[in-house]
Amino acid sequence: MSEEQDLAQQKKEAAAKAKAAALARRQSKESVTEEREGNMNVAKQKAAAAAKAKAVALARRQSKESVTGESEGNMDVAKQKAAAAAKAKAAALARKQSKESGIEESEGNMDVAKQKAAAAAKAKAAAFARKQSKESGIEESEGNMDVAKQKAAAAAKAKAAALAKKKELVGKEEDPEKAKAKAIAAAKAKAAAAAKTRARVEESTEAQTLDEPSPNQSILDQIVQAIERDLGQGALTDYYINNLSKDVPTLVAKPDTYFQIAKILRYDEQLNFHYLSELHGTDFETHMEIYVHLYSFNTNHSAALKVKLDRDSPVVPSLVPLWSGANWPECEAYDLLGILFQGHPDLKRILLGEDWVGYPLRKDYQPYDVEV
Repeated sequence: MSEEQDLAQQKKEAAAKAKAAALARRQSKESVTEEREGNMNVAKQKAAAAAKAKAVALARRQSKESVTGESEGNMDVAKQKAAAAAKAKAAALARKQSKESGIEESEGNMDVAKQKAAAAAKAKAAAFARKQSKESGIEESEGNMDVAKQKAAAAAKAKAAALAKKKELVGKEEDPEKAKAKAIAAAKAKAAAAAKTRARVEESTEAQTLDEPSPNQSILDQIVQAIERDLGQGALTDYYINNLSKDVPTLVAKPDTYFQIAKILRYDEQLNFHYLSELHGTDFETHMEIYVHLYSFNTNHSAALKVKLDRDSPVVPSLVPLWSGANWPECEAYDLLGILFQGHPDLKRILLGEDWVGYPLRKDYQPYDVEV
């Protein structure tokens, strides 16, 4: 009878355990839908802890039953297998619970998370804005300056455009003759201003000349004394130091004393200007002028001789008898200006043909054949 009672007692305990397990499963299923995210984590932890405890208990039980027959290597393998099985079971349970409760997660927790994320984003944006403000604080003034410059440039362009339009309208309304007269008046005013400027420069140059005597003044005095000694004081119309041409002593002769003065410059033992380096003519509209530049290799001095001629009949003695180098320059002056050199051995045109009409370097020159 005792064995039957033990069997009945065991069945009764087994039924109680099964009933308790079923009740636990039912309660678990009913509470799954009401758990929040925090409870889910607690449930996961509890399930994992229970699985680990069960695995440990199973491992101890298996260890006790197989102590005599199992080696240490088999024990380790068994423990690893048990632990792996427990972990797999816990993971499967967690996935199942997560799927069942995923649809019914609390919106309150979601709102809290969103609020936290929004607050963090605002804080990050504020910090970034402060950083940018500090970095751009130094450059703000330059930016404002650039804006101001652009505005000023735009205003200037607009003003210039308005002025141009105004001038255009005025120009359209004006009579062409009036516009031409205004242009001529403006040109004359500009020329007068330029002439005044040149006069001031010449005055300042003359003032400097008076203040600082030329180093060639003694040479000019020596030449003038030699000429006046032989030809008298009336032989020269003027003499001076040409400050615009390296302080060259310059003599202005009369047409009838031109050759005699040149002869003194050539053969005087103290002067001895035996080299003629230049001879050319110029049309000044009121008169013609011959310019001769001489040089002495003995004294290393230069001198210039000028003579003014009548423009209608420019005639002057030739210097070829004194300097053979005057031959071609005198032919050129005759060819282009029409100046006659008396006593020249072969005066002819060397650039233009003998049948050419007129002298191209004269200010009033008009081509004979305009179409050519």
